[in-house]
Amino acid sequence: MYDVIVVGGGAAGLSGALALVRSRRSVLVIDQGDPRNAPADGVHNYLSRDGIPPLELTAIGRQEVIGYGGEVITGTVTSARATSGPEIGFVVETADGRSFEARRLLVTTGVTDQLPDVPGLVERFGRDVLHCPFCHGWEVRDQAIGVLATGPMAIHQAMMFRQLTDDLTLFLHTGPEPTEQQWEELAARGISVVQGVVEQVEVTDDRLTGVRLAGGRVIPRQALVVQTYLRARAEFLDELGLKPGEREMRGVTVGVAVDAGPAGTTSVPGVWVAGNVTDPMAQVITSAAAGLAAGAGINGELVGEDTRLAVAARSS
Repeated sequence: MYDVIVVGGGAAGLSGALALVRSRRSVLVIDQGDPRNAPADGVHNYLSRDGIPPLELTAIGRQEVIGYGGEVITGTVTSARATSGPEIGFVVETADGRSFEARRLLVTTGVTDQLPDVPGLVERFGRDVLHCPFCHGWEVRDQAIGVLATGPMAIHQAMMFRQLTDDLTLFLHTGPEPTEQQWEELAARGISVVQGVVEQVEVTDDRLTGVRLAGGRVIPRQALVVQTYLRARAEFLDELGLKPGEREMRGVTVGVAVDAGPAGTTSVPGVWVAGNVTDPMAQVITSAAAGLAAGAGINGELVGEDTRLAVAARSS
């Protein structure tokens, strides 16, 4: 019986685990080993670690957790259920048949990105097919950038990336027709607009070189911005009754995530969440901070439970 099982070994999970092991809690981190940001060259806007490769950051974090006595294993959690005892507790099972128990769960499994259905996007995602100006914008500054419109967020993305380059093209693709005011804004910022459906992206020598429209016309581009649909990795929480809810940005649904209260508490006592699984738009440093807050909150809750049990034992 661990004090806490952390499901997910990214920045949020390892940060939460670190806070807990430093408070002398027994902690098991279970990570399936396929972080969302693995294709990216570096983590950005992480103070003092800007540009560090994502897997290097998590490797350092794992060693810090292990150094304080925590355990980290590779595995995919497939189910989580409450134990039947008088106190809060949980059993988690992994795809390879292992089973573990803990008094509390911290879920930091993140999200998956569902990309528009255009050939070539998935293979380039996180490299020169991008979604976030803060994560990747500086790396494509002054390049020929395209924005693929699949919904109303495309205009906002175009304005954000226009800050980084003078050569920006909005591909209307399947997105809505801009309003009269939006047309005026696009023209004022010098953003070119291309009508027509995008058929695929062109790649030469492992670099994105253009966008091919239906009919064969190719527009040279060096990077393409897309809007992804963000889906929380939380299916294993179904048995506990935790279902992801919709998330919106600027009035547009951008995905589903697990609802959370202060410091990552959920509607299920004893289950906490942190990072992208509850806040899909959070960057790595934000997720790490959320993991720390959740870890501290869990420790405080366990201190209260330990005290109550100690008083009961002393009185018996």
